[in-house]
Amino acid sequence: MAGVVSGLRGRPELALVDTAEAAAVAVIVAETADAQTMATVKRCARSGRARGVLIVSQIKEAQLLDAVEGGVAAILWRHEAGADGITRAIVAAARGNGDLPPDLLGRLLKQIGRIQRGVLHAQGFTSSGLAEREREVLELVAEGLDTAEIAAKLAYSERTVKNVLHGLTNRLHLRNRAHAVAYAIREGYI
Repeated sequence: MAGVVSGLRGRPELALVDTAEAAAVAVIVAETADAQTMATVKRCARSGRARGVLIVSQIKEAQLLDAVEGGVAAILWRHEAGADGITRAIVAAARGNGDLPPDLLGRLLKQIGRIQRGVLHAQGFTSSGLAEREREVLELVAEGLDTAEIAAKLAYSERTVKNVLHGLTNRLHLRNRAHAVAYAIREGYI
């Protein structure tokens, strides 16, 4: 850690502090992302506003997702972590961006895909968080159909259509059907 601190000391874009409580970004240096390292990551995230930059030699796939969930915005390999790379990762994290080596990004995307297929699709949801039924109903609302017309077109009861819309608007904190349609269009779901 002393090498990281001395390498960053003269960087004008950084202000080094001693505690995570005072930092916008906390840098955690470890050999592996073991339980102790992850506890440190979570402690930094709980401290308030500090986002994490994790510098490790090894990280397993399960630990990768845990790190991201724990507030890590950037991960660097120890053997590639020079002062320029660490500075770039800290600045990215401070701005709310992320920074991952390409191999870790690929592993993370693969893991998210597995989660999506295993959890979302099993529950009838798409990656957008909308169930196929919700998306179909929203498309018909966007076309101007009323509840009875939507029910007839999809072979649902009117009650089912109302329940779908009610559940969707409550879950996404939307005000009404028009707001739900606007949200779905804006987010590219329909």
